[in-house]
Amino acid sequence: MNQTTSEKSKVSILRLENLVVAFDTEQGPIHAVDDISFTMNQGSILGIVGESGCGKSVTALSILRLLPKPVSRIVSGKIWFKDQNLLDLPIEQMQKIRGKKIAMIFQEPMTALNPVHAVGRQLVEVYQLHFPQMTSSDMENRSVQMLARVGIADPVQVMKKYPHQLSGGMRQRVMIAMALACEPDILIADEPTTALDVTVQAQILDLIKALQVQTGMSVILITHDLGVIAENCDQAVVMYAGRIAETATVTDLFKNPLHPYTKGLLTSIPSRAKKPKTILPTIKGSVPSLLNMPTGCRFADRCPLVEEICRQNSPLERSTGNQRTASCHFV
Repeated sequence: MNQTTSEKSKVSILRLENLVVAFDTEQGPIHAVDDISFTMNQGSILGIVGESGCGKSVTALSILRLLPKPVSRIVSGKIWFKDQNLLDLPIEQMQKIRGKKIAMIFQEPMTALNPVHAVGRQLVEVYQLHFPQMTSSDMENRSVQMLARVGIADPVQVMKKYPHQLSGGMRQRVMIAMALACEPDILIADEPTTALDVTVQAQILDLIKALQVQTGMSVILITHDLGVIAENCDQAVVMYAGRIAETATVTDLFKNPLHPYTKGLLTSIPSRAKKPKTILPTIKGSVPSLLNMPTGCRFADRCPLVEEICRQNSPLERSTGNQRTASCHFV
């Protein structure tokens, strides 16, 4: 487990305040992200973890203001990057921040890369957008250097290839090279190991962590795998049904989880301490539909500690000190 949190700077680089994101559906608007707040420290790796559909990717897209239009919108809240509220910036200024100050690695590199352009052209385009004063030869050289930096053995040849000619791991390395081309302050990695085999997953995560150490950038790592959080992150945000269940340093989260949902996730992980062929505990029930959210706590129907207050009143997010919060009536 990562033990470097105390060594990280406590200076905030990103802060979300009461963010609400709505999607329009045939049944009416739904809140895919509902009143979430968290702070990310400069130079740290923050993990956002939760089940599919809990709002992890929507949160990431909101930060870059890349939500699909016109079906979605940011209803309220603030997203502070250093001393700027990104939601107040005109789109021209936001375009200068995307890729240069805050970059993103998307879930599936095959769909994120343009299939009709060679890798080299797509990398060079990053420099054309953000450093138009550079010469064409400098852009090409920088692109080759970035491919080499992310562990691609023959970068000159890869520059000439198209995405379909590369393996999944190679495509993901190209995406990382594009994201880091401008040396951003924040890298958002949205499930960067999806559809990759286990060995390549480990290589990609090790690469991101090594580059974070080298450059000092901050990283948001979105995943549904608590093992990835334990091995790579300093801070953790646990999401459930569009809201935050718990935030903590990774050390505190694994030593002493506070929210029943977090406890359920941790007990469902296979462990060498358990007897072989032991049936793993599960969290009973399913995530409530965004179209029909319960009045009180969204985890109430699956929680082993549920009381009547849980079904009637939504719990407030409570601070318990040491960068910890939990949304539970009994914390």
